[in-house]
Amino acid sequence: MDWVERANDLLYDGESVEAQVRVDSGGVVVTSHRVLAFTPDREGANYRAVDRPNVDGVTTTASGEFQFLQQAVKAIVVGIALVVAGMTVSLDGLVSGISLDSGGGAASAVGLGQMMGLLQTMLTLMARLDDLLRIFGALALVFGVVVLGVYLWSRERLLVISVAGDDDIELTAPEDEDVLNRLEAALLPGDAPPGAASESAPDDDPLA
Repeated sequence: MDWVERANDLLYDGESVEAQVRVDSGGVVVTSHRVLAFTPDREGANYRAVDRPNVDGVTTTASGEFQFLQQAVKAIVVGIALVVAGMTVSLDGLVSGISLDSGGGAASAVGLGQMMGLLQTMLTLMARLDDLLRIFGALALVFGVVVLGVYLWSRERLLVISVAGDDDIELTAPEDEDVLNRLEAALLPGDAPPGAASESAPDDDPLA
């Protein structure tokens, strides 16, 4: 059912339609008293009505899954830190000349051969620490770039009607920028009549 076209069925007595703007599968109807928003393509209620004095304006913005952006930034920062550390830290020269091979003898007799082998393995891993840092840093960077791509893909342009004291109304922004101008022209109050100032002022000065 196209409620944008049938907005007259929702009007109060004495209320009249001033503008109808189609937005995607829904739309906005501006009446003399209220703003009626129809959002069947958005989460939540399909219809919302706001008194016009509570409408602050209309803008366009972009939104996306913020948690994806957070994860992407963290992964990229960690990846850069690991790659930089892998490029600057080198333990090859420190451990290359160290050998803990007991070669049998007294160390083996007292059962220290296995411990020496374990320490030698640790030294070997330390010698390759810079390579490992670069590898894990590169993996973190790739992960961050992929998650950032997911965030950018999830972003969408929104047309937002600002509501004082309540949640704003969000609609999928149309490609036609003229829609925003039409809504602004319909929502913003018109200029005061030219004679309004003179009518509100006293005709005669009582002290004259």
